[in-house]
Amino acid sequence: MLDREQIIEIGVSLSMVVLMLGTMIAIGTQYGGSSGTLSPQGGELLVGAITGFIILMLAVGIGLAYLLNDPEDGLETDDETDADTGSAI
Repeated sequence: MLDREQIIEIGVSLSMVVLMLGTMIAIGTQYGGSSGTLSPQGGELLVGAITGFIILMLAVGIGLAYLLNDPEDGLETDDETDADTGSAI
């Protein structure tokens, strides 16, 4: 069974990929030629869409990391003794 956090991550990721595919299809139909090639302006828009997708996924990933981080997971510790267990000097 999937956890609540995994379901949220899958849903957000899937919706972002569908948005990206829709953007790519829209650019292809708008700026595609009759021979199946993309115009130079369409190519620039496609590169911009891919760059925007990468930046958007980065922002979404950081946002999900902050929203889904539970303090009970033990990922954040304020105790310094956990890091220095082996040194006695």
